[in-house]
Amino acid sequence: MNRLSRNISIILRSERLIAQRHLAVLRRQTGLMAAAGIAAAVGLIMLNLAAYFALSTSLSPAASALIVALVNLALAALLIGLAAKSTVGEETAAVAQVRDMAIEDIEAELRVAVEEAKAASEALKSMARDPFGALAPAMVGPIAKAVVKAMKK
Repeated sequence: MNRLSRNISIILRSERLIAQRHLAVLRRQTGLMAAAGIAAAVGLIMLNLAAYFALSTSLSPAASALIVALVNLALAALLIGLAAKSTVGEETAAVAQVRDMAIEDIEAELRVAVEEAKAASEALKSMARDPFGALAPAMVGPIAKAVVKAMKK
């Protein structure tokens, strides 16, 4: 029973650690997305104006605006790609393995307990069918000792 409670405790701790790692990665992704948004809002406004004015001297205003917009989209895609690469798989693999081992151990203990319960049930059934037959093997030894003692006297 002690192993069972220990394994349940291990499973709960493992699940909590996995959830904490998932939240940490989600927090990191959210932070990166927020930082990307702030950087895009502040830096790109100034960069866009500077690029537009620089390009409009050699190109038409429409072509200058299109080039600035394409560069903005490429930068946004790069930042989203960096945020999406954050995963928890390799960080939680060891914890998940410990959790799985604890689950397997609990399953093995439960199988043993079920087998013991079945054996006890069968013993009770056999005792109910033949009470003297079930008690006879246990009584043979003491009866034999008493007979041998009586014969010695």
